[in-house]
Amino acid sequence: MQKDCLNVIRERRSVRDFLDKKIDPIIIRKLIEYGNYAPSAGNLQARDFVVVTTKKDELADAALGQKVIKDAPVVIVVCANIPRSSRKYGKRGTLYAIQDATAAVQNILLATHTLGLGACWVGAFDERRVSEILELPDGVIPIAMIAIGYPKTIPPNPGRIEVEKLIHWGKW
Repeated sequence: MQKDCLNVIRERRSVRDFLDKKIDPIIIRKLIEYGNYAPSAGNLQARDFVVVTTKKDELADAALGQKVIKDAPVVIVVCANIPRSSRKYGKRGTLYAIQDATAAVQNILLATHTLGLGACWVGAFDERRVSEILELPDGVIPIAMIAIGYPKTIPPNPGRIEVEKLIHWGKW
């Protein structure tokens, strides 16, 4: 079911309650493909994706016991590939790789919702421990874990701060 982009942005929720239903690997590959369509500094695509289906208990422990990681059928760990970006941008490459990975996370979240799945972005975790569990190479750092599954329930809209309170009109 295809949805209008602006509605997808408005309707997407953090889903933490999943059905016990497997996700076709072709769909997971598609989600990562959509993630990789996100903008990136110098088009270096300084991000890597680790698909996890078996070490979820360990990842949940590393994520401060967050049950959503253990309960999700699939977890995609989005990583910043610092060496890929730093070869061109030096020290600034670290920031750019983190931005590349983060942009990919948002694309995956929106694509997940569009395809009728649910997802939750998890950023609270022990980076060193996640790197060890996944045996990540030096310079590839986990930025986010995305728990993905078919939603059992969709949370209600949590509300947003009024946009006028967030806008700061410049006088410069």
